[in-house]
Amino acid sequence: MHTSERTDVLVDALADLLADVPPGTDPFAREVVAVPTRGVERWVAQRLSHRLGAGSAGEAGVCARIDMGSPTRLVRDAVAAATGTSRDDDPWEPERLVWHVLQAVDEAVAAGLPWAEPLARHVQDPPGARDDVRAGRRLRLAQRLAAGFAAYAAQRPSLVMEWAAGRDDDGAGDPLPTDVAWQAPLWRAVRAAVGTPSPAELLAEATRALRADPDLVDLPTRLSVLGPTRLPQAHVEVLTALAAHRDVHVWLPHPSRALWERTAATAGRADVGGPTVAPRRRDVPAPARHPLLASTARDTTELALRLTATGADVTHHPAPAPPPTVLGALQAALRADERPAARAVAAPGDRTVQVHACHGRGRQVEVLREAVLGLLADDPTLQPRDVVVLCPDVEAFAPLVAAAFGAPAEDEADRATVHPGRTLRVRVADRAPARTNPLLRVLVALLDLAGSRVTASGVVDLAGLPAVRRRFGFDDAAAERLRAWALESGVRWGEDQDRRARYGLGRVPQGTWRTGTDRLLLGVAMAEEDHRYVGSALPLDDVDSTDVDLAGRFAELVDRVTGLLDELDGARPASAWFDALERALVLLTAADPTDAWQEVGARAVLADARASAAGADVPLRLPDVVALLEPRLGGRPTRAGFRTGALTVCSLEPMRAVPHRVVCLLGLDDGAFPRAGAPDGDDVLARDPLVGERDRRAEDRQLFLDAVTAAGDHLVVVHSGADERTGAPRPPAVPVGELLDAVDEAVAFADGRTSRGALVVHHPLQTVDERNFAPGALGRPGPFSFDVVDRDAATVARGPRHPRPPLLTAPLPPLDDPVVDLDDLVAALEHPVRAFVRRRLGVLVPGEVDDLDDRLPLTLAPLDGWAAGDRLLAAVLDGVDLTRAAAAERRRGRVPPGNLGGAALADVATRVAAVAEAAAPVLGAPATTVDVTVPLPGDRTLTGTVPGVHGDVLVRAVYARLGAKHRLRAWVRLLALAADPDGPPVRGAATVGRGPGTRPTAATSWLTPPEPDDARRLLAELVTVRDRALCAPLPLPVAAAGTYAHRRHGNDDPAGALADAEQALRDRYEHTDEYHVLAWGDGFTLAAVAGEPTPADRAAWPDEPTLLGALARTVWDALLTREGRGPA
Repeated sequence: MHTSERTDVLVDALADLLADVPPGTDPFAREVVAVPTRGVERWVAQRLSHRLGAGSAGEAGVCARIDMGSPTRLVRDAVAAATGTSRDDDPWEPERLVWHVLQAVDEAVAAGLPWAEPLARHVQDPPGARDDVRAGRRLRLAQRLAAGFAAYAAQRPSLVMEWAAGRDDDGAGDPLPTDVAWQAPLWRAVRAAVGTPSPAELLAEATRALRADPDLVDLPTRLSVLGPTRLPQAHVEVLTALAAHRDVHVWLPHPSRALWERTAATAGRADVGGPTVAPRRRDVPAPARHPLLASTARDTTELALRLTATGADVTHHPAPAPPPTVLGALQAALRADERPAARAVAAPGDRTVQVHACHGRGRQVEVLREAVLGLLADDPTLQPRDVVVLCPDVEAFAPLVAAAFGAPAEDEADRATVHPGRTLRVRVADRAPARTNPLLRVLVALLDLAGSRVTASGVVDLAGLPAVRRRFGFDDAAAERLRAWALESGVRWGEDQDRRARYGLGRVPQGTWRTGTDRLLLGVAMAEEDHRYVGSALPLDDVDSTDVDLAGRFAELVDRVTGLLDELDGARPASAWFDALERALVLLTAADPTDAWQEVGARAVLADARASAAGADVPLRLPDVVALLEPRLGGRPTRAGFRTGALTVCSLEPMRAVPHRVVCLLGLDDGAFPRAGAPDGDDVLARDPLVGERDRRAEDRQLFLDAVTAAGDHLVVVHSGADERTGAPRPPAVPVGELLDAVDEAVAFADGRTSRGALVVHHPLQTVDERNFAPGALGRPGPFSFDVVDRDAATVARGPRHPRPPLLTAPLPPLDDPVVDLDDLVAALEHPVRAFVRRRLGVLVPGEVDDLDDRLPLTLAPLDGWAAGDRLLAAVLDGVDLTRAAAAERRRGRVPPGNLGGAALADVATRVAAVAEAAAPVLGAPATTVDVTVPLPGDRTLTGTVPGVHGDVLVRAVYARLGAKHRLRAWVRLLALAADPDGPPVRGAATVGRGPGTRPTAATSWLTPPEPDDARRLLAELVTVRDRALCAPLPLPVAAAGTYAHRRHGNDDPAGALADAEQALRDRYEHTDEYHVLAWGDGFTLAAVAGEPTPADRAAWPDEPTLLGALARTVWDALLTREGRGPA
């Protein structure tokens, strides 16, 4: 055994060993070096290539003929060779064993064996259950049990031997706990089904054979195992047997020689024992004295106990002394395994240990980027390849890393404002194939849909995946159109009624994808007129002629998904499942021609899963297929992802104990690290573990210790120190707190500060906070952040606060439009600011966008109720039967299904009837549409179309409560009819709407027309207001202005009228209107924006002190004079 505090020292010693070729031996003979991970393999190969065959002048060497597999592979191959078995078809391999376990579980449950009662409760559904929920657990249970049996054979072979002998104990002399006693007879049933001895049963035979005949295995005369921190008992026994005739070198990175020696002494006293059974963990005292070692070094300590008991020779390779820094003092204290008698004094500005507390994950990555850039800037010899970022949850952080370090776009690559962090080469290693292969992402999404309600958002998200978009030709505009169609067609969940039937709603077709696509395709063929519908489908009135092709492609997508989901249901043979998934690749996805690897990789994953289930005559359900694919879709590191010359981001294990000048630990949040959760309740080993048996939380702590000891110049720890929403403080992971405590014991800081005061930096939430750019404010002598854009923003923020500038500093020049459209005039008067922003500025302010709702409605939403009422009212006024109109309304998908919808529509219909009844007296004549042309002063003309003329009365009925904008619209149209020299005679305008309160009442506004000349004069004044509205935002919110004019018309004073208008502004929510907020700012008041009247306004309205008052009187005075409550 070889030990050292640093792995690079061990590899150098390994290189010396490999370079020592005894005379008479083949210099090209194969060497075997077992390594724990592929990342370590890459690093070892690179380091050995600098030593083996390297020239004296620094010429590079070569690393060849060295097999670097895992220790598990080495041991299994040795056992297979010694026992004459084949590892390629070993039925005890966990992937093959799972089918035998599944068969044994099914047979035991079906037979009703007493010991299988816990299994039956877990996998048998109660009689009459709608879904096979528990039955869907079978394969996942079998996988867990197969992995458990394999772990028992490797970590505690004596347990399996006892079970094989018919004794139900735990392999260490105690009976099995009653709640897991079923595992012993289950293992025996599996053993009978397999029909061959298990690895634990073969272990004794294999070790005897290896000692008796070393030529049974094709291994060189020496072999090495590098970097393990934990070796199962079976591995120790096989390596010991191989060592009988070979030189077996185990290279152990160990944090402290003193701890090793103390451990060896403990092993002698504690009788760690024989080759088969280790003592209970609870019976062996922890030999570590340093608190951080006692907390984090259990794996290496227990491995040392196990290996020392074999009597192997131990050689310690001393590592160079740590530098006189904070990090060096910490590492020296760990090597001594003692609480330091005297603390080292930290040099001013020592930043070799950094702990950054941030607001959430996104901010963690931003802070990490700046910290790395600071280290690179401070040390010209430091390169990105010298930095490794270790993260407990690399999948959660990978998108954030890509966003923070991603290469700049082509159009900004040459800009001086590009963040320098985006010019670094960064490689995220060991990511899951499902995250990196777009085709596998589609399969994952499809399987998620198959196990869900098939929601509207789920299918739309599937359509938005890159591989699906490429297959069906969806661009960004098409994707947005699909979302709008799904929303408008009322799709909620379920591809058809069969899916609904699983949830007891098989008689409710409303809101399914089948109904939604029927509406879409019916909208291609016919318009939504006269409330016509076909079956359960109402034509979708949002399909233009240019959308026909897109509608067809979308319907084809939904049809293919529906067919595939039908195949991904029920209990089927494994081949049928994988045939369906391969069809899904063909039907739903397309890879870019330059990325052919995506299809190859996706098919390889399916082929591997298919092969693992080959020969298994067991029907599978959807959860079983998901369980089969999950391990293959998870992260599987390869050598290619590591040590590429870039800054490497990976999970903790692949680069464990690999020295780097800078080691960064990202995402060490409380609760996320060490991995949370109690041990598996069915794990016999976890009940009362022996020394050396696996503990995931202890593994994580060991990985943390390995990272601390692997750091050469700097250790950077980043965690969430505050909630990103509330700012509430959050503690770091427990090992980080222990690290800081260890630093306090080893180092004294200036001014008596503790490590938490000297090393921990609490970062602000925002990247533009000036503390990011103030030298020394965040632990770095210079500015912490390197973001030029954020620095400029922070500089501006430091200046004096200026009031929000107006949208315009001066009015725009008037438009030269001799012809004014009537509808444009109405729109400008109903909402002057919106008309200005849209027409003059060419801007659409984004309002609230409706989200897809995956829930069937149980109540009628207010806006949906208003829209339904408006449509029903229009239908009634057009002479359509209310029952037929209500039936069409149900088919929109906005009304609750069944009796709930009937009650909601009945309430709406009652209110519709009240409005229709009030409008009936003025609807005697048929409705006509009148074209108007009105000459205006200045050679201008007003043209347009006035609908709703019934004889000599202009009529408009609305389902909304009668409001200012409805009355104003009727007034402008009435003036146009009265002012047109060739227009028909008109007696008045009636506007009918709902009355105030909650009762089903109606309210009517009756307007009488002025004389034609007066009408033309009033229209000219309104057009002038419209012209002014298109030059600058006018303070003329329609409800507030109408209230102001009404109060002034009733002789109220301007102050009182303005106060009432202010109240109306809030009652009608005009103060939150996005266009008003754009023009005047959030929280504006009418008094603040009322404005000063122009001289012309003062001349026309001398009693009005504000521009608002003058404009409101101009627009509303004549209307109020001629308004009544009914026809004369």
